[in-house]
Amino acid sequence: MLIKSKPLEVLIQSIFKKAGCKKQEADRISHYLVKASLVGHDSHGVIRTPRYVDMIKDGQMLANVKPKIVLESDNFGIIDGGDGFGQTIGPYACKLGIKKAKKFGNSIIAVKNSGHLGRIGDFSEMAAEKNIISIHFVNSIAGLLVSPFGSFERRFSTNPFSAGVPIKNKKPFILDFATSLVAEGKAYVAHQGGKGIPKDALINSKGQDTNDTSVIYGTKDPNAKSSRGGTGALKPFGLHKGSGLSFLCEFLAGALTGSGMGRHDPSKPFRNGMLSIYIRPEKYVKQTDYDKEIKRYIKFFKSAQPIVKGEEILMPGENELLHQKNRLKNGIPLSKITWKAIIDTAKSLNIEDQFIHKCL
Repeated sequence: MLIKSKPLEVLIQSIFKKAGCKKQEADRISHYLVKASLVGHDSHGVIRTPRYVDMIKDGQMLANVKPKIVLESDNFGIIDGGDGFGQTIGPYACKLGIKKAKKFGNSIIAVKNSGHLGRIGDFSEMAAEKNIISIHFVNSIAGLLVSPFGSFERRFSTNPFSAGVPIKNKKPFILDFATSLVAEGKAYVAHQGGKGIPKDALINSKGQDTNDTSVIYGTKDPNAKSSRGGTGALKPFGLHKGSGLSFLCEFLAGALTGSGMGRHDPSKPFRNGMLSIYIRPEKYVKQTDYDKEIKRYIKFFKSAQPIVKGEEILMPGENELLHQKNRLKNGIPLSKITWKAIIDTAKSLNIEDQFIHKCL
């Protein structure tokens, strides 16, 4: 089913306001969740709404937390998120990194103890809009779901990586992916009857490839509350390469930030750590030369002959733009199960039916 994006954003805002978030935070959460769905990152979109509300109720994520800078120098900072919403902590950290890079040419910003940061590509886009290159490494100290290469036991979270590069007079280059073959949210979308995942995206406890999401969630029931209690795992992308990059995310986003590396500890709440690098290009190279070389290479890149005649060779970030254009016009596709879960959450918070009906 297709859901209109603007009324959906109003509905999500209403849900988080009722759940205890102040208006500004509810607006931010709704904006970023709907935007993720619009650009095709359904795994980090509005499907997260019921989960986030449950995390507020369980005390795993706290509403209205103000991030704190606990250590700072000219081009460096460590931010403690205090278990607050990533949609508050992440943009705060990104703005600080941009500000420092604008002044000093580069900066490194560490985030620890953040709630779920959402789609990391949002921060790459935010920096690129200010003509700043950025690179982001993320981990989680809980929510282990991914096996190392050669194993079926969980040792990593999905540990996303993102990078953004501004391009003069064009939309930026945006690289944004989980270090697992598919993001956990994509497995959850499939579990709830949405778009399927590749046949080899998961691995069961016998070491066999599968796309049966019950190996992650411990049940085939799409309506069951997600416990991620299965005995299998998500696989890393690219065999040993994805496994190695995920390990690097643990070092940089976990150990170096002080947020902590992955562990089996049910007493620990879900927390993201993130290490971000920000670079102002004109501090390193003449801006006109930089722009000219990028323009030349993009033309060369796109001149590659496509395997399927008539198709365009897309640069990272362009597929998201195509999704956004289509979904703004036609609506955001949600499975009936996902839409029902959002409606049930809204009704549990006594949201008026008019907010729901306007989405259809």
